[in-house]
Amino acid sequence: MLELLHIENIAIIEAADIEFAPGFNALTGETGAGKSIVIDSLSAVLGQRTSRELIRTGAEKAFVSAAFSGMAPELTEELGIQPEADGTLLLQREIQTDGKNVCRVNGRPVTVGQLRALGARLLNIHGQHDGQQLLDEEQHIVYLDSFGRVETLAITYAEKYKDFTDIRRQIGALQMDEAEKARRVDTLQYQIEELRRAKLTPGEEEELTARRGMLRNAEKFLDAVAGADYALNGDDSGGGALSALRQAQDALGGVRHLDDAFGQLYERLGEAYSEVYDIAATVEDKRGELDVSPGELDRVESRMDLLYRLKKKYGATVEDMLDYQARCEAELAQIEDAGDTLARLEQALSKAEKEARQAAQALSDARKAAAEQLTSQILAELQQLDMGKIRFAVDFAEKPLDSDGMDTVRFLMSANVGEELRPIHKIASGGELARIMLAMKNVLSEQDHVGTMVFDEVDTGVSGRAAQKVAEKMARISRRKQVLCVTHLPQLAAMADTHFSVEKGEQGGRTFTRVVQLDRARRQQELARLTGGASISATMLEGAGELLDQAEKFKKTLS
Repeated sequence: MLELLHIENIAIIEAADIEFAPGFNALTGETGAGKSIVIDSLSAVLGQRTSRELIRTGAEKAFVSAAFSGMAPELTEELGIQPEADGTLLLQREIQTDGKNVCRVNGRPVTVGQLRALGARLLNIHGQHDGQQLLDEEQHIVYLDSFGRVETLAITYAEKYKDFTDIRRQIGALQMDEAEKARRVDTLQYQIEELRRAKLTPGEEEELTARRGMLRNAEKFLDAVAGADYALNGDDSGGGALSALRQAQDALGGVRHLDDAFGQLYERLGEAYSEVYDIAATVEDKRGELDVSPGELDRVESRMDLLYRLKKKYGATVEDMLDYQARCEAELAQIEDAGDTLARLEQALSKAEKEARQAAQALSDARKAAAEQLTSQILAELQQLDMGKIRFAVDFAEKPLDSDGMDTVRFLMSANVGEELRPIHKIASGGELARIMLAMKNVLSEQDHVGTMVFDEVDTGVSGRAAQKVAEKMARISRRKQVLCVTHLPQLAAMADTHFSVEKGEQGGRTFTRVVQLDRARRQQELARLTGGASISATMLEGAGELLDQAEKFKKTLS
């Protein structure tokens, strides 16, 4: 149950603490006083989408917290969130002007998504426009599936339907007319042959680029290598560096044993000779590499030009072109084997369709069984809402298999005796829609473990005797779940166990809103205002008192 809602800097609410009680909690107030802000704040702390525009003008951030009590660990353990030992959960959300959100549960940081998932298990909010959803026939199957708890059957069907559609898609890709097939085969054969003739090799483009660079500068390289070879080895007319180093080492050879310093010099000259000898050998090898054949540069340039032209058609790199070739070969093989493949797929399709239809039929049977129960419970609810003459039914029509199964589901009703059942959107008034939706929400709420239900002006279009019946229904719901209701109807407000007034005022040149829990005397005043407006007479006050007395009398019958 929701025990405490704390609000800071949300719209015109600077600060407010609302201590909710078990049972039926009602919030009333003038239009524009801020009742919707309370609901928006509650939605925010439950992880629903919000905006920085919600932050009070001049404030740097907004903050909302909600304390829930009596939480069973199993309701939150899937999310990795544990309530306190006494079953308390404290949800907090801070909304900053830069759009950032800071969310916590019992002091532990969580994401907005985690907060939303947790909020869905704690509280349901039903808005004043929910009744309009009944006019959307695509939502009817959603309501029915939720009531019937057909999740397992729906998952099984979804898997079978996916298998069926995947095979059907493969068949469609293989099925083409003969002319199109011939054109595609010609194209694939040409492309494959062109790539095969090229005899592409991974990494060859890099090798060709390096070889071309060398060939284009071969003369310069050759002159440089020749000069280095002459300096190292000399020629017939004189020795090079190697000869000089050998002579220097020989000159010190006779005295290397007489003095350590000369011995060290001798060794160093030997090491230098060995290093220069290796360099000279490497230079000689490079000289051999530069002995290129005539026309090699032209051949390299021609090969690179071929690769450039192929890349424009088949891929950015040699590896990409080889991959494209492999795909073309696979597609060609598939087309050539299409007859055998199609036969195999057609056989698989028949099996997959049979399994999908069986799963769809099982889902449909479960829906029809649920529809009977839903109809019975809806009619019982409508009886309590002074709609005993309403006929309600769930209509089924078979359709081709799709993601929802084989059923088209519509809710039908007849508002008057003797009239045939027709779609809800064609005959239901605003007040009837509100009551039917209330009945639907109440029936569906019995299927979940949510402990708190919030109704935001769901009584739109309801008045008189119907309003009294809605109030009694709310009272009945509040005996098994905590109810929060924003209303303009005195009948609903009178039925509440706890009554809050949302009041707007001015202070210091700023508008503010406060939420006040009303005692008996203040409740009479507020009910009289709801009944007659700003001018409250003694008769109105007396009537308000009678309304409270009647409500108390009715609630005693529920105990």
